Amino acid sequence: MISVEKTAEKILTYAVKFSASDVHIFPRKDDPMVQFRVENRLIPLEFLKIPHLDKLISHFKFLASMDIGEKRRPQTGSFTHYYNGQAIGLRLSTLPALNSESLVIRLIPQRNILPLTQLSLFPRTAKKLMALMQHSHGLIIFTGPTGSGKTTTLYSLLHYAKEHIQRNIITLEDPIENQTEDAVQVQINEKAGITYSVGLKAALRHDPDIIMIGEIRDAETAKIAVRAALTGHLILTTMHTRDAEGAIYRLLEFGVSKLEIEQTLIAVTAQRLVELYCPLCGEHCSHYCSFNNRGKRAGIYELLHGKSLAKLLTRSEVERPVNWKRLKDEMNKAVALGFVPPDEYDRWIYNNENS
Repeated sequence: MISVEKTAEKILTYAVKFSASDVHIFPRKDDPMVQFRVENRLIPLEFLKIPHLDKLISHFKFLASMDIGEKRRPQTGSFTHYYNGQAIGLRLSTLPALNSESLVIRLIPQRNILPLTQLSLFPRTAKKLMALMQHSHGLIIFTGPTGSGKTTTLYSLLHYAKEHIQRNIITLEDPIENQTEDAVQVQINEKAGITYSVGLKAALRHDPDIIMIGEIRDAETAKIAVRAALTGHLILTTMHTRDAEGAIYRLLEFGVSKLEIEQTLIAVTAQRLVELYCPLCGEHCSHYCSFNNRGKRAGIYELLHGKSLAKLLTRSEVERPVNWKRLKDEMNKAVALGFVPPDEYDRWIYNNENS
């Protein structure tokens, strides 16, 4: 029988080899299942049997400094795994289920920071985002589902700001997903009392030009972030909303006044990470094609800023809706140009817009 330690090592090794973004270990009555999320698709590992699920989850919880004895409440933790000399950050989340605990592990490999022009499918959007970094103060929010590339976009913009605008940058993250010398990086540790709100208050006394907040999760953090933007700092952060407009309503729910939003909000983006096809060859690109060296995935952005944002914030309920290039318009453009297959549009847009 394979030991729990070897089973855990085997799971992580396969996850790294398959370039998985997440590992799902969840209980079933007869045989627990392991699934990998690879390029936004779940792949079951039928060949991997786990005779002792509880021991395996306890082993991962121990490595992540989580409470092994607590199985009735959700927990989170993190640790670093090394594979062939490469450091991979692991973020763990447990959830009590009917038969046992369910465990999800997010893999965060340390990668080189790419310029935004290589991450975005459309260079025009990338240039607009980089231009927004010239602002000396204000609030920029990046929205999208888990795994849509929000943090990668943030790192790319911070690197650009450090290299080209010489800004002092502080980041507040949980966990730190990519170690960089471009910024002072602060690890959020709620057990030690370092929450986003506490860390943000401390960061404001550290003479920053730009503060990156990993995520606005509560009303206190939202209000401090807006206050920081009002007092001469550029704040970059993320939210989990369906589209760009949803971030505004989320701020209002957190108790931020409409006047404060009007005075601080510079831009909101909604992004998706899509599978790319070669517009000339289709799904299987020839080695001789000029598009062959391009990445397999790229970001598509809905960008709400400038006059469109101002009109949306100031319009009354009876006025006509404000029009800007929404996510579905950018996705339609990508499909029409042959970069994105139609099923990618259906997966990200159709179910949301027409359900």
